[in-house]
Amino acid sequence: MDLINFRVGKKTISLKILDILLTERYEGNLTSLPNDNPSFLGVKDYMGTPTPIFDLGLILNNKSSYETNQSLVELLQQKEQDQKAWLAELELSVHNDVPFTKARDPKQSEFGMWLYSFKTDNEDLKAILARFEEPHSRLHTVADEILSLCSKGKKEQAIALLDKEKLTTFTKLIRLFESARDQIILDHKPIIVFTTENGQQPHIGLLVDRVEDNIHCEASDIKPLHEMTNVGFDIDPQTKKMMKGLIKQGDNHSLVLDPSAIFRPEHLQGYAPEETEEYGLF
Repeated sequence: MDLINFRVGKKTISLKILDILLTERYEGNLTSLPNDNPSFLGVKDYMGTPTPIFDLGLILNNKSSYETNQSLVELLQQKEQDQKAWLAELELSVHNDVPFTKARDPKQSEFGMWLYSFKTDNEDLKAILARFEEPHSRLHTVADEILSLCSKGKKEQAIALLDKEKLTTFTKLIRLFESARDQIILDHKPIIVFTTENGQQPHIGLLVDRVEDNIHCEASDIKPLHEMTNVGFDIDPQTKKMMKGLIKQGDNHSLVLDPSAIFRPEHLQGYAPEETEEYGLF
């Protein structure tokens, strides 16, 4: 069978190509309806058919990708504040002749410990984070020079060097924090995958992060449900209903989903149709 892989957070899911009607960019233009399912985002009219839209991030990860990204943006803001606090203490030490108590080793600072342990699948973000190492390490190296000058009574030289690095190296670091946050926000361009049961009308829409690739596999390549717990999947009842199995691709795994298992007709009670734009395939 032929399938298309989609990315949802750190997971990859597979849908049979015959179950996919089309995809479109998610713009948030849905009609909300009262319901008790947090993954149900609302309804969108597609060619006159009111189609319920579900957030696969909430279903598979218990957190939407938007929330995950916002948490990372907030974390980077906190790490920026940690770095500013580190510099503020260095300034205090130089100007007021008090001991410097922050980490001298760049890998032992609060930001450094996070930077060298953080992992991401976002290649653009990974590239930006790699650029942090040079200015971050330089700041710590220069801090040793500055504190050494102070210990030798060369306070004016220490202040001059500190001011220079604050305007150059530290400014570069702050701009990298801004770039990293912008990359996280700009990179998130979720799409709705409209699925179908008859090849003509949409059944439901699934919100995913991006299209990955196409694959072909045999039915025998799909592991049964009971094997999934061995590869780190926490299965809740809603997810369990829609999962058909697991495909192993090298070191990666992809969940094969049956989107028809999500739909509940009561979601559309009281829905008033509205006109929306039509979009093309992929």
